[in-house]
Amino acid sequence: MTSSDLQEQLNLKAISLLHEDADKIQKLIEVQMENLATRYCPLYEEVLDTQMYGFSKEVDFAVRAGLLPEVTGKQLISKLERNLALLYEALNQAE
Repeated sequence: MTSSDLQEQLNLKAISLLHEDADKIQKLIEVQMENLATRYCPLYEEVLDTQMYGFSKEVDFAVRAGLLPEVTGKQLISKLERNLALLYEALNQAE
């Protein structure tokens, strides 16, 4: 196995793990929204802020470690933010 093959495997693993973490965050927020039934709950905001901050730090680390390009990292964060915004809008419509 060459070093470029190893680097490619590491890059793919990093992206896969970040996708998994983003999915977990989205599911956590979905469950919270179902149980709280309001987006104005301070707990909801706290969890959302904490999870997004943690995820952005994971992505930042992966970018700085050279495991994924900065553009890909920004896309991962953007996608999660969009998905959470859609959940937020769905809750608004349900209220």
